Amino acid sequence: MDKKPSVSVITPAYNAARFVRETIKSVQAQTFTDWEMIVIDDCSTDNTKDVVEEQTGNDPRIRLLRMDKNSGQALARNKGMRVARGKYIAFLDSDDLWLPEKLAMQTEFMEKTGHVLTYSSYKKINEEGDVISNPLKCPPVVNLDSLLRSNHIGCLTAVYNAEKLGKVYMPNIPKREDYALWLKILSMGNKAYLVDRCLAMYRIRQGSVSNNKASAAFYQWQLYRDTEKLSLIKSLKYFFSYALNGVIKFWGLRDSRTEAAK
Repeated sequence: MDKKPSVSVITPAYNAARFVRETIKSVQAQTFTDWEMIVIDDCSTDNTKDVVEEQTGNDPRIRLLRMDKNSGQALARNKGMRVARGKYIAFLDSDDLWLPEKLAMQTEFMEKTGHVLTYSSYKKINEEGDVISNPLKCPPVVNLDSLLRSNHIGCLTAVYNAEKLGKVYMPNIPKREDYALWLKILSMGNKAYLVDRCLAMYRIRQGSVSNNKASAAFYQWQLYRDTEKLSLIKSLKYFFSYALNGVIKFWGLRDSRTEAAK
């Protein structure tokens, strides 16, 4: 049987033909080479499958799975995680990018410290790939309480130790499924730790939930009440913190966009 890779990279893809080739190349450019990449095509109607298959033919570390029906990112990621063989599970969406040293730095940090969940800073880019922010500031350590107040863990930067935790899956909710996964891991008594480097690029696309503040707030409230089953009082407390942190992040991002444009 083939040697198991150290890291399994989980990439859901839906109508991602425009960006997914660049995403795959950012994984192939990693200085750390002991990985597998599992791309899960969620019944795309464009030529996503063809683009990914071009890459799988040239690199046996890349696998393509297909959903039986369009099911959303949570179930697509879970399908990938079920067949993942790596000690570590990392996440990269089909339009985002990693910097070349990402896996090397993060796995080395986790091997040295024994931390089960880590994350890093990242920059934002637009659809054309232009950088539109400085690296987002992230706290050095996050516990369950602080994560409920604001999601400091970008999905494209997160890595968890599946050997220690077992496979931990995302709940099947429309949005915030990655956030709910981090909360699940931290609710086990763990903390998440920062690799203090900018290691990824998060693409902002027109119409995305992250670009629609009202929609994001709605899904945040649903997360507190329906997924986490928090009381009304606790939900209000954490939602107030979430809204306040959102204002702070907005002004920080506006300032960093100005700096990045200089």
